[in-house]
Amino acid sequence: QVQLVESGGGLVQAGGSLKLSCVASESIFRINAMGWYRQAPGKQRELVAGITSIGSTNYADSVKGRFTISRDNAKNTMYLQMYSLKPEDTAVYYCNADIRTTLTTTFRLGAYWGQGTQVTVSS
Repeated sequence: QVQLVESGGGLVQAGGSLKLSCVASESIFRINAMGWYRQAPGKQRELVAGITSIGSTNYADSVKGRFTISRDNAKNTMYLQMYSLKPEDTAVYYCNADIRTTLTTTFRLGAYWGQGTQVTVSS
């Protein structure tokens, strides 16, 4: 069974930084696109940043220049480095993975989700 586990969330002051990690317990099937999503109270879940199997990235306009997504395929791990955090970034952050038997190179929403990690930014 595929399992995604996020870590690295916490409470930070505005202007601070955090680094989130997501580890996938999958070594048989191919891990293609991965992404970070977040959901704030009263809002829909939204894409924060995505990364394809070949390293192409995309970001929400609200985080461009502040967040960096990366992955280490040898470790089945994805990261989100967050700088200059704002109170508006407060949300539960979820990792997502598109895991298939075949290679894909484009970004897409996957079928697998982690349980989420809380990020709270105080003003």
